[in-house]
Amino acid sequence: MSTMTIDANAFYRLVASRRDVRGEYLPDPVPADVLARLLGAAHRAPSVGYSQPWNFILVNNAEKRRAVFREFEASRRREAEQFDGERRTRYDRLKLEGIMTAPVNLLVTCDRSRFGPAVLGRTQQPDTDIYSTVCAIQNLWLAARCEGLGLGWVSILRPASLKALFDLPEPVEPIAYLCLGYVSHFYPTPELEQRGWNRRLPLAELVFQDDWGEQTTDVALVQAIDDLSQKAAE
Repeated sequence: MSTMTIDANAFYRLVASRRDVRGEYLPDPVPADVLARLLGAAHRAPSVGYSQPWNFILVNNAEKRRAVFREFEASRRREAEQFDGERRTRYDRLKLEGIMTAPVNLLVTCDRSRFGPAVLGRTQQPDTDIYSTVCAIQNLWLAARCEGLGLGWVSILRPASLKALFDLPEPVEPIAYLCLGYVSHFYPTPELEQRGWNRRLPLAELVFQDDWGEQTTDVALVQAIDDLSQKAAE
C-alpha cells in the first residue's frame, strides 16, 4: 500500500476557514481547469456501496438562473413568516444567496436508482445515498476554499420546484443548489455568527459517552477539548 504525508495543521486550518459565501462574489470567471479539479474532488467522496449517486448540473442559462432566483424569492418570503420580532428583523437583513452574481451555479443531485434497488450498505439505511452526495458537496466546498473560491449553499428552495425546473427524472433528487466564484474576502468567522443569528455550540456539550446525554468521563479527552476550544478562541 502507498503512504503519503498529509499536513495536518494545514487541513485543520482549511476546515476552520471554510465559509458559506453569499454576497461577496467577484465577476472573474472560474477557469475550466480549476472547476475540473473541484468536480474531481467531489467525485472522490466516499459513497455507500461505492454507488457514486451524484451528478453535477452546471447552470449557465441566464433565464434558468432567473427562474431559480424567482423560486428563491418566493421561498424566502414563506420562510420569513416563520420569524417574529428581532429575529425577523435580523432575517430580513441577511443576504442568503448569490444566484445572479456568482460566476458558477451548480445543482448537485442524487440518483436514488443508481446500481439498482439493492446497494451494498444501503439496504438497512436507505438514505445513505443522500448522505454520500452531501459528502461530495463537502469535498467540493473544501477544495473551493483551497483554490481561493467561495461557495454558498442556497437551501431556501423547494425540492419539487427544482425537480420540475431542471426536468429531473423520477428517481433523481435535487440535493444542493450551489453558488461558486472568486470573492472579495472571506469572513474571519461564520457570517451568521458575526450578524448575531447564532453561535457555535461548545464541543464539550455535544460529546456523550455510551448513552444519550451522558457526558464523557475521559478526563484526558475533556482536557484536550477544553484546550482546543481555548486555542480556537484566541
